[in-house]
Amino acid sequence: MHYRVKHITEYLYHGRVSHCYNMAHLTPRNTSRQRCINSNVDVLPKPSSQSYRVDYFDNTAYHFEIQKPHNKLVITSTSEVQTATQPGALDLHMGISCRDARHAMFQSRNADILMAREYLMDSPMVRASSELRDYAEALFEDEKPLMVAVKELTSKIYTEFEYSPASTTIATPVHEVMATRKGVCQDFAHLMIGCLRSLGYAARYVSGYIETLPPPGQEKLVGADATHAWVEVFSPGEGWFEYDPTNDCMAHEQHIVTGWGRDFYDVTPLCGVIYGGGENPVLSVSVDVRRLGDPAK
Repeated sequence: MHYRVKHITEYLYHGRVSHCYNMAHLTPRNTSRQRCINSNVDVLPKPSSQSYRVDYFDNTAYHFEIQKPHNKLVITSTSEVQTATQPGALDLHMGISCRDARHAMFQSRNADILMAREYLMDSPMVRASSELRDYAEALFEDEKPLMVAVKELTSKIYTEFEYSPASTTIATPVHEVMATRKGVCQDFAHLMIGCLRSLGYAARYVSGYIETLPPPGQEKLVGADATHAWVEVFSPGEGWFEYDPTNDCMAHEQHIVTGWGRDFYDVTPLCGVIYGGGENPVLSVSVDVRRLGDPAK
């Protein structure tokens, strides 16, 4: 698929902001199934300084500073990206078993496995626990292919948890999501990552966008798409595979990756510090994912 993504974030402040410092993860990254053709970020008011860098996880991070007083901040990210289906997505039954995957994660000296081990450890928003292990353990039978078990966990979360945008915030811990059985894509990704790490499997948080399609006979509304979050799981000897517990599927062409990390805190779309502005700024976000023609034509 060939897409143009436009992501507009707008803050309206009740008081004047004297200056601010911000970091954004808005540039789609290149992966085994995705190519970023071009990307640009525009900020109003115009930044006094700005720069791009590649962070620890190889994501593109955009830093900007505004020293001009302002009551409104608008960040517009526009990208063109080409995506494809995941390699090996249809061969779930052919891979390594759950038992062999666990053994490899802790015994192998393979370089890729050693690199993946950092995603076994606790992170700021995801901590392994007996509660999470008990929730998922029955699915991960020793002889079952790991990718089959992960797909079953994806379906279990989708079936047993309610998608409820008003029920959580960006700081809601996993144990609260377990208690209420409600949340959004970020919560379900954290929950799934916590279950996998608690069982000895490496998993990381993926941030990006997903194309949404209107009901038959209705036109697609501009800005009606969404930022999204899902999970990548490491299969020793085979690589990383993407699963989306919010939609009960493996990630496909409609999933556009901007970055990955241990959890949400590593790849927040926008974060920073402001001086002034008053309390409770008004935030509005618009995301538009549009299909384009073949970029080679």
